[in-house]
Amino acid sequence: MKILWSILCCAFLCGTAATLPGEGHPTLAIGSTAPDFNLPDVSGKTYSLASFKSAKVLVIVFTCNHCPTAQAYEDRLIQLTNDYKNKGVAVVAINPNDDKALRLDELDFSDLGDSFEDMKVRAREKAFNFPYLYDGATQAVAKLYGPVATPHVFIFDAARKLVYNGRFDDTESPFKTPVNNDTRNAINALLSGQEVPVKTTKIFGCSVKWAEKRDDVAKAREAWAKEPVTVDSIDVKGIQELVKNNGDKLRLINVWATWCGPCTKEFPDFIDMFRMYRDRDFEFISISADNAAKSPQVLKFLQKQQASCKNYQFTVDDKYKLIEAIDTSWQGALPYTLLVEPGGKIVYKQQGPVDPYLLKKTIVNNHLIGKYP
Repeated sequence: MKILWSILCCAFLCGTAATLPGEGHPTLAIGSTAPDFNLPDVSGKTYSLASFKSAKVLVIVFTCNHCPTAQAYEDRLIQLTNDYKNKGVAVVAINPNDDKALRLDELDFSDLGDSFEDMKVRAREKAFNFPYLYDGATQAVAKLYGPVATPHVFIFDAARKLVYNGRFDDTESPFKTPVNNDTRNAINALLSGQEVPVKTTKIFGCSVKWAEKRDDVAKAREAWAKEPVTVDSIDVKGIQELVKNNGDKLRLINVWATWCGPCTKEFPDFIDMFRMYRDRDFEFISISADNAAKSPQVLKFLQKQQASCKNYQFTVDDKYKLIEAIDTSWQGALPYTLLVEPGGKIVYKQQGPVDPYLLKKTIVNNHLIGKYP
């Protein structure tokens, strides 16, 4: 039931199973000439159509970082580029998304957003062998091509006429073998001088994050700001139960204090993670190590952070009991962060500030969460 709910949520939040041109940006028609572009690549170079003038076939794929369907096709794009690089085929990826139009809860399958800087991280980690261009600043190119969802493939012949527009293949799962290799079929037909067998298909993936959707981001933040913020007291036994994690969710625990500068500085990152993953099998719990007399300050800080997660304050005077209850290997310095699987297995621990990206990467790659629906 939870897996089905995750898929339905992705379909609603990401625009999955989009089949029609949307938001007033019609999809380029078969036979159309490729619109020119001048876009920055993650390498620091700038590419235009002329950059690929020697290619017999040009494959342009509108894709992005955050979409689970797009992520599922990353390795296949790399393989496609390798297989055809010596056959006169050029592959280029373009991110059409305005990253400021992307809500945090739309990142529930990702460790990265769709900003240009995040694109550089993904390209480096995956060792992309094709240009990865950024159109999110103006979306001018995306408006000319009209991608419906990510990923959306456009294939052009030597004269740069559009001969194929649609899906990469017919299975979104990276663990299954496709039956219909639409992209490869179109490329092979062009290389052999034959008619492309299937010229258009429907698209399955996340909707393009047009700038018009920034209003949705603002509305989401307004809704989150209205969620109640509470703090409960907790003792040694309660702490021990939290770390045992007898629930069914991946549990992120952060121990902090209002007087700890690194704690308060990094706390917004935990709230972002809470909003990103809370609709999945994930929960974030904060534990204040402030003395009981500081309860008003603790609540005031959490309210300012809009921390509608589960919050506790350890009210026992002996803080060494807190240290032992959380993790016997912890030396006591704040902040301290644990990621605990159901059953109490600690899969991440950090004394001192966390690296938000590495922590998100650990979360999304955990078997309880995962990058794919």
